[in-house]
Amino acid sequence: MARDHGGNLDAAIRRFGGVALDWIDLSTGINRVPYPVPHVPPQAWQALPTRTDMDLLRSVAARAYATRAEVVPLAGAQAAIQAVPFLAAPGTARVLTPTYNEHAACLRAFGWTVEEVATPDALHGADLAVVVTPNNPDGRVVDTNAVAALSEQVGLLVVDESFGDATPDACIAPDLHRLRDNVVVLRSFGKFYGLAGLRLGFALATGPLAERLKAMAGPWPVSGPAIEIACTALADTGWQAETVARLDHDCAAMDALAMARGWPLVGGCPLFRTYAVPDAVAAQDRLAQAHVWSRVFPYSATWLRLGLPGSDEWPMVEAALR
Repeated sequence: MARDHGGNLDAAIRRFGGVALDWIDLSTGINRVPYPVPHVPPQAWQALPTRTDMDLLRSVAARAYATRAEVVPLAGAQAAIQAVPFLAAPGTARVLTPTYNEHAACLRAFGWTVEEVATPDALHGADLAVVVTPNNPDGRVVDTNAVAALSEQVGLLVVDESFGDATPDACIAPDLHRLRDNVVVLRSFGKFYGLAGLRLGFALATGPLAERLKAMAGPWPVSGPAIEIACTALADTGWQAETVARLDHDCAAMDALAMARGWPLVGGCPLFRTYAVPDAVAAQDRLAQAHVWSRVFPYSATWLRLGLPGSDEWPMVEAALR
């Protein structure tokens, strides 16, 4: 599968014109109402993060994700995906698809034989299995009980919860300490908090797997400013609750706009919606002419994914969808 991604706004600009400020990029599923960045003290820019800084980040993240597992900060969930192929000797990996294509691509690039399967049961027996829940792009959720059972049927289980912040009850992170120590959970900071440029994410694990991840991460895997901002945001339960409520409202609004166009909902989560359209590329082109960028997929001619607009972006998106 090609390693295509959302966020390729530069390609849209080259084809359809304008400059970045003219566009609304809904191709990524990143929250477009970001957390208000607090003051970052000069020391965070000038000095390497200390052990105390890193311990504080791990502690705040563990509370935010309600987990007793070890928390390993990394430069985005993508950095964790890049580390996964080295957590075990290469063998047969199975990835529950369709999903974010970097999982399969990274495993293949580093010697794993990758099989893409359509059901959780088909993951059984794999040396390494990957489940993304909530899934990108169709929002599929694998029940936490099913995830726990799956951990007994595979060698290493990778559970990508990058889009899980708004639906914590559907996440396995709080139960990770009860499972075998063959499970690693991936969490993204940038998506829900709308600060993807900060490049911060976490791998959650227990036992020797956690120790191996920490050794691979090294002493300074994330920046001082990232630590400062994340420690404030991850502890801000008021902003988190307000954001979940807004996203739920905005999902309903986007679904209503799509329904008016005759686009049924394929699925989604509180950060993006995927619709069935007659011709996904044609629909993307029509929206792009109004400088709204969306996401299409190489494996589907009819799936179109849209993130949710920021508060002042709705009129432009509504006009484009009409």
